Amino acid sequence: MGHINVIDAIKERSSKRKFHARPVEKEVLNKILEAGNMTPSGANMQPWTVYAVSNKAVLDSVGERVITHIKDGGDVDQFIQYYPVKWIKPYKLRRITTGVGLYDKLGVERRDKERRAELWYDNFRWFGAQTVLFVFVDETLIDGSQGALIDCGAYMQTIMLAAQEYGIDSCPQGSTTEYGRIIAKELKAPENLALLYSIVLGHEDDEAIQNSYQPDREAIEELVTFID
Repeated sequence: MGHINVIDAIKERSSKRKFHARPVEKEVLNKILEAGNMTPSGANMQPWTVYAVSNKAVLDSVGERVITHIKDGGDVDQFIQYYPVKWIKPYKLRRITTGVGLYDKLGVERRDKERRAELWYDNFRWFGAQTVLFVFVDETLIDGSQGALIDCGAYMQTIMLAAQEYGIDSCPQGSTTEYGRIIAKELKAPENLALLYSIVLGHEDDEAIQNSYQPDREAIEELVTFID
């Protein structure tokens, strides 16, 4: 297993949406999680509480519970509001462009609602992967403050970059954020814990078309103000 430097890991990592059906080896998973624990956090709070699930029956149960809820017409049921309540330029356009790009890559037409729905459900089938990290935070830490959310976001990035070191691919999931309460209940998490997101970890199916999709990034001149 070859080593990878940090810059290469950042540039080469992309969100995979189809995996081979085998879990991440326990020794490798532990090393990834140990690296994650080195993430800096305000006052060294280390606010993340992680459920590392490689049990297929549990993952199937959680995923099917969410899919059933959606099919039954259930609303999002989340601890935190992940996506903007009001989408504005240029962020709305970036969102649309990314979605259209993926569907075009897969040859899915806009009017094919059934196929689009199945692709959405794939989020809760963990794209075929057998290891998922569910990241929680104690609700007290986000009662009137957001620092712990920033720290947990940094934790997510550390986990995904560490995974690259060991040849493990990943996909961060805002989709699970939207159904966090349902998932927390299915995992029998304590009531004080709020689910923030999940990270799928596994072995990429490198023949899958969707895994070749790489959305464009803005030029730094569009995002950075230089004051020399």
